[in-house]
Amino acid sequence: MRVAVLGCGTMGTVHAKSYAKLKEVELVGVCDVEKDDADRLAAASGTRAYNRFEDLLNEGRPDVVSICLPTPLHFTYTVMAAEAGVHVICEKPVSSTAEEAEMMDVICRSNKVQLLVAHVGRFFPAYADAARQIVAGVIGKPGAAHARRIGPHPGLIKNWYNNERDSGGVIMDLMIHDIDYLRSVLGEVRSVYAQRRTLPHLDYAWVTLRFEQGAIANLEGMWGYPGPFQTAIEFAGDQGIVHINSEESKSVMIRQVGAATEPILTTGKDERGTRSSIVSRKSPEFETAYDRELSHFIQSIQSGSQPEVTFQDACIASKIARAALESAHSGQPVNMLGFEVKGD
Repeated sequence: MRVAVLGCGTMGTVHAKSYAKLKEVELVGVCDVEKDDADRLAAASGTRAYNRFEDLLNEGRPDVVSICLPTPLHFTYTVMAAEAGVHVICEKPVSSTAEEAEMMDVICRSNKVQLLVAHVGRFFPAYADAARQIVAGVIGKPGAAHARRIGPHPGLIKNWYNNERDSGGVIMDLMIHDIDYLRSVLGEVRSVYAQRRTLPHLDYAWVTLRFEQGAIANLEGMWGYPGPFQTAIEFAGDQGIVHINSEESKSVMIRQVGAATEPILTTGKDERGTRSSIVSRKSPEFETAYDRELSHFIQSIQSGSQPEVTFQDACIASKIARAALESAHSGQPVNMLGFEVKGD
């Protein structure tokens, strides 16, 4: 399939480099109003640079476009692509408002093109493996989880992040990864409670999610961390825990209550050869999470099959993030049943 990338910033660069490696696609162009950014990325990924989206659509004739623009622009350019008969892979969050998201869905459906939202969290190997282990019952019934996602403030590089109306801050733009992932593992969210503190170039949030099936998750997100970007997540069940930390050499570790004489995974075992600790050590990735995500989306478009992350999943993740913002503002928990965002 012929693919293109709109937006040549951080995420546009990631998408273009992934497409350049995928055998099932041809990268026919990248586009950005900033000519230097478009030229740089085109040279790096072996394709043509455009400065107007209309020219990319008319001359590049893509089948699929990745929209890697600031969130307030997702609606406009998704509609333009759909009306040109081009499938859309849109970076998260799906849109600035629930109303826009609904219109994007309607317009894409009416033009018979697919709209996929890039929640990449589910495609990282450690996260996917943890989800599989939990579904398989390795740690029993999960009762609690803790997720942490922190890094430098993106507003130091791109000013639009500093406008909360545009970016949604750390909750909507960064923590939404963990919101979507935790919901995919633990089910529907019943209530949301959030606390948040902001200073110039600092945005910190702590969000508690209560799930319909009884589990509770605490999510920590921070823009402005004076160190490298890092993530961690832990699930605790009545038979053990699953722990992931990007800063540890042991990227996946599962400890179970009680030991057996053989390992339950072939990826590794502890020094005694028992099943009390299973370790998958870090190694260079031949295929990134973004490679996996975009390849999966392209295959979904080609086959017409349902993607791992559905449009409905993306809308629900955005709704939970908006509920967290409302809770942080009001100081009160938000019941997700019947929750509607003011102004949407």
